[in-house]
Amino acid sequence: MRNGHLEETLRRILAEAIGTQIDDPRVGFVTVAEVRLNRDNTVAQVFYTVMGDEEAHRLTQRGLRKATGYLRQIIGEKIRLRAIPELRFRYDTSLDRSFRLEEVLDEISSTQSPLTEDDGSESA
Repeated sequence: MRNGHLEETLRRILAEAIGTQIDDPRVGFVTVAEVRLNRDNTVAQVFYTVMGDEEAHRLTQRGLRKATGYLRQIIGEKIRLRAIPELRFRYDTSLDRSFRLEEVLDEISSTQSPLTEDDGSESA
């Protein structure tokens, strides 16, 4: 299995398992955004987003860490690998950054006056 293909397969397996098989109340509505494997496929960084505030992020992180063994077991049942990678969950801040960038751009556009049309005259 190519590394990119394996990463996407792991992302799909984890997204489904977290959404349907984890009963931990700390784990909210999680979206698995990306999985990145290290060079020898022994460690998988799992980037996720979750709805809610900073406390919801922390609780979800704890819940996902607690479920790591179970999630690795599910991976082992779904695909054959020489070794199931260690799962390291990382909150994906890219969505937060894009929302913040959009807010900043909206603020800038609302404070600027509209551009005036060029009347065709040139300054000397």
